[in-house]
Amino acid sequence: MITRPYSPLSGLRSVRRRFSAGFTLIELMVVLVIIGVLAALIVPNVLERADDARATAAKTDVNNLMQALKLYKLDNQRYPAAEQGLQALLAKPTTGPIPTNWKSYLDKLPNDPWGRPYQYLNPGVKGEIDVMSFGADGQPGGEGKNADVGSWD
Repeated sequence: MITRPYSPLSGLRSVRRRFSAGFTLIELMVVLVIIGVLAALIVPNVLERADDARATAAKTDVNNLMQALKLYKLDNQRYPAAEQGLQALLAKPTTGPIPTNWKSYLDKLPNDPWGRPYQYLNPGVKGEIDVMSFGADGQPGGEGKNADVGSWD
């Protein structure tokens, strides 16, 4: 009978075979539970960030629209009439007081981050003119993600 001398590598080979067999059901379940717990903690924070990002985008759009309206007033000595609206920044108005020094002030009118057009009031409620978005719910007023975002912010 031939016996092989003991080799330290023979023990390593048996360990490798045991670990290469795969994961047990318990190990997989533990990993899935950990992923579920992490998702439950992270997803609500990510969703809140999306609402904050929309409100920030709306504030940026409102500020850009206000700058275009100020340029309009510098050129024409008045803001567009309420009937002319923000469209007066894109195309020369044909009704109401027709501007004498009209130029194109915007390439296109943006919608708010919720997909609705921005509101324009002349005269404004909170200023000489107001530009606003009604927020996520599309209704005046509201709190949190439903709060109005306007030129007075």
